[in-house]
Amino acid sequence: MAGDQATAEIGVIGGSGFYEMPGLTEVERVQVSTPYGAPSDAITLGLLHGRRVAFLPRHGEGHRIPPAELNARANIYALKSLGVRRVVSVSAVGSLRHTIEPLHAVVPDQLIDRTHGRPSTFFGDGAVAHVGLADPFCVSLAALVAEQSEAAGVTTHRGGTLVVIDGPAFSTRAESRLYQLWGGDIVGMTALPEAKLAREAELCYGALCFATDYDVWHESEGDVTADLVLQNLHRNADRARAAVAGIVRQIDNLGPCACGDALATALVTAPALVPAETRRRLGLIVERYWGVAP
Repeated sequence: MAGDQATAEIGVIGGSGFYEMPGLTEVERVQVSTPYGAPSDAITLGLLHGRRVAFLPRHGEGHRIPPAELNARANIYALKSLGVRRVVSVSAVGSLRHTIEPLHAVVPDQLIDRTHGRPSTFFGDGAVAHVGLADPFCVSLAALVAEQSEAAGVTTHRGGTLVVIDGPAFSTRAESRLYQLWGGDIVGMTALPEAKLAREAELCYGALCFATDYDVWHESEGDVTADLVLQNLHRNADRARAAVAGIVRQIDNLGPCACGDALATALVTAPALVPAETRRRLGLIVERYWGVAP
């Protein structure tokens, strides 16, 4: 765990092409250990517009961790252990709609899970909790993310369904068309299990998704490639950073939400029945309700 002085209020998880957070002052890099293993990389702490911010490169320095190998539990736990209460995720996605053009941004409000085998809960091993996920993104944070994306000059779509696939390969044409039929608007690889885990950790979670391509369904556009994704991300990099800076600056303007009480009606197992090792591992996730593990 980080020391008592290493704290932050806002967490930023940077995805493909978003590997650093310029503008931070009083910068400190901390290695955070968690009961779920190591996060993707050291976390950079610093001041931005008078707010303590924690920045984590999702795929690690040099983009060395593929989506299915990300330790999302460690990433979210590490941010919470630093005092983070709100998490902004920045990621690259493919567009499933003509109206969502490359270089546009989407602030999704729904998810479809097409991942397999990714640990998606802090619970288990003798402890059961069922959080509500009807609205998987914090509504208040999403509104602020969209507002600041627009303020940064990005054509921004408010709302939309993000289909999350395992990767690292992109979709087949049949899959891409199927996701359209399901009502998907964009397709990505990392928002799950992050959103589920953030809800269990009682953190507000919002996503700023930059469309880099039309996936493989479009009749007249070229198929998605890693080079195309990175090229378009670099074209939007400055505006992405400006949007995040705006979010940090305006964070006090968030409306009320219920994210901070997500476990209040979700915990099923009586704490006396939970094995001691499981209680210790859950640690700060449940200590508000169960107290500190013996």
